[in-house]
Amino acid sequence: MAYVFEIYKDRKGEFRVRFKASNGETMFSTEGYTSKASAKGAIKSLLKNGPKALVNDLSDPKKAAAPKKTPARKKAAPRKTAKPPMGAPDTPPAAPAAPAT
Repeated sequence: MAYVFEIYKDRKGEFRVRFKASNGETMFSTEGYTSKASAKGAIKSLLKNGPKALVNDLSDPKKAAAPKKTPARKKAAPRKTAKPPMGAPDTPPAAPAAPAT
């Protein structure tokens, strides 16, 4: 038996892809897809991108590929404070006057 991609339905009814070795052992399987076309797309992506994918060996920090740098995000503009609702006072009420003695 050669290496093979298998498309199957899981218990939830989603389509999944598993990759089997020549000895019949499942080497990996994908997430669930709602359509068979999406599962076939996953196979196409693996065939296209797999050969040039980096190997990130996390078991040896010296050999781990450095993560790609992403462009710095712009700082968000400060938020404006909400205006008080119509009819609400702009300042807190003054303390009540002391009673006359």
